[in-house]
Amino acid sequence: MIATEYKTRLKHKEECGDGAMTFYFDKPQGFEFKAGQYIDLTLINPPHTDPDGNIRSFSLASAPADEHLQIVTRIRGTAFKRSLQQLPIHTEVELDGPFGSFTLHANRSQPAIFLAGGIGIAPFSSMIRHAVKNSETDLYLFYSNHCPASAAFLQSLQELEKKTLNFRFIPTMTATDRLCRSWNGETGSITKEMFAKYLPRFQGAVCYVAGPPRFVDAMLKLLAFTGLGEEVRCEQFVGY
Repeated sequence: MIATEYKTRLKHKEECGDGAMTFYFDKPQGFEFKAGQYIDLTLINPPHTDPDGNIRSFSLASAPADEHLQIVTRIRGTAFKRSLQQLPIHTEVELDGPFGSFTLHANRSQPAIFLAGGIGIAPFSSMIRHAVKNSETDLYLFYSNHCPASAAFLQSLQELEKKTLNFRFIPTMTATDRLCRSWNGETGSITKEMFAKYLPRFQGAVCYVAGPPRFVDAMLKLLAFTGLGEEVRCEQFVGY
């Protein structure tokens, strides 16, 4: 699969959690990618600019079979993010890709354990919605967020679990204040005890980790401590 440059247009945008937005673009003719890969997105003549330029990398949250391309991001005060947030529908942008080897393993009889922190859910959204079509692969997604309001794709993943036999979804919230008073699921960081509660067995799985650098580092240490770290693939998401 060779990376190349394409032009496309924004189809739709919406909030998908407190401080996060998802953007849908037309899929250019001939564009193909593997679940988990990313693109470089270029804004053309954006209203806000800074020395960091008008190009950023985004994991694709859409599955390869989808008719659109979807990205999700936290909206911060940078020039790029402000321009992206204000992007009018049908605006033309440029994309380059796909890139990356953060993709699903070939042996689908091996279980997959996904550990997502915050916006690190993006490539897993693509991977899981692609992989649920293969009933041989057991999928476990542990998803850590501050509170439910900040968890992108929370509801859609809960709904996917209900109608999928081989997918188990374990979201957990780390906030201890009023933001989580109505939350009835797991709380606190992802731990060894949480693994023991939800994983039928520890060995033989391929582990995937994505999120902010501190989250990734903590999960790698946890996987090594529990013995789950025999085959681990990770990707760090740095805010900009």
